[in-house]
Amino acid sequence: MPPSRANHRRSGSASGRRSPGIGNGSQSRTPPGGTRVLAAYRRAPTLPGRRASGLYGWPVLVASVLSLKGGVGKTTVTLGLASAAVHRGVSTLLVDLDPQMNATTTVDPDLEPAAYGQPGGRRWSIAEVLDDPTRKSIDKAIRVSAWGGLLRILPGSERTENHNHPDPGSKTLFRLAGALAKVDPLPELVLVDCPPSLGQLTRSALTAADRAVLVTEPSLFAVTGVQRALEAVQTERLAHRPTLQPLGVVINRFRPRVTEHEYRLAELRDLFGPLVLSPVLPDRSAVQQAQGAGVPIHHWPTAGAREIAQSFDALLDRLLQSARHKARR
Repeated sequence: MPPSRANHRRSGSASGRRSPGIGNGSQSRTPPGGTRVLAAYRRAPTLPGRRASGLYGWPVLVASVLSLKGGVGKTTVTLGLASAAVHRGVSTLLVDLDPQMNATTTVDPDLEPAAYGQPGGRRWSIAEVLDDPTRKSIDKAIRVSAWGGLLRILPGSERTENHNHPDPGSKTLFRLAGALAKVDPLPELVLVDCPPSLGQLTRSALTAADRAVLVTEPSLFAVTGVQRALEAVQTERLAHRPTLQPLGVVINRFRPRVTEHEYRLAELRDLFGPLVLSPVLPDRSAVQQAQGAGVPIHHWPTAGAREIAQSFDALLDRLLQSARHKARR
């Protein structure tokens, strides 16, 4: 038995608990509620009145990128999709809902985050938009990124944490969706980088989204994290956003020939089936190098960067194809 599998089983038996969804003997390997949740997504309704008028067959596609566990590379996936969209020529708006502002500092490192929302400051951010989701606030906050005119950014701010209430009302949850409807000119794609928690900010992003991109890494707690995120998507779909669908689960920082990673990837595919997206994203130092330099991964001149850029191209293809399918329904 590979050491990682043995350790996994020992860690479960030592406390008398099994990891969520991991059975033994004749017990099912389906995670708690998994069958019900996956079946519900296949029956998702559509909202009346949505017309397919955009260049790619949809008015605006909003995709929220989330993980309820920090440190799995959620912002990396958001930036990779943004890079692929710019490379493809898709007009994109990046919304940085994470108070850590990593997406903001990467796509426009010359911005001055300390000035966001400060009296007399020179910058407006998503925090001011959530305070007052009007056309005037949106126009002041959105700016063209350092990645070129195809990528605009609604910058993040530490003040955004003030809007991350644990139990917000429905009216509050729709502020982001209402603000995005006032963006002029409308982009073809909106990418929302969510914080790694299930409060008002992430729920607002799901309420505004057509697709949810779940991010995880091949680790011990991946199954639990993915299950919680899927249940959060399902909850918002039923309560506030009937058109919301999970695009799927992106496996980030995968290292082939590492026994633990191979095992966790097989485990996730066994439990969540087609929701686990291909290709998985390899662990490449080029990602950190490009982010540190503040440039798209498609512009970083190494073999590792070209490899992972192709993976992001494939994920963007999947996202755009899902929108075409939505437009035809």
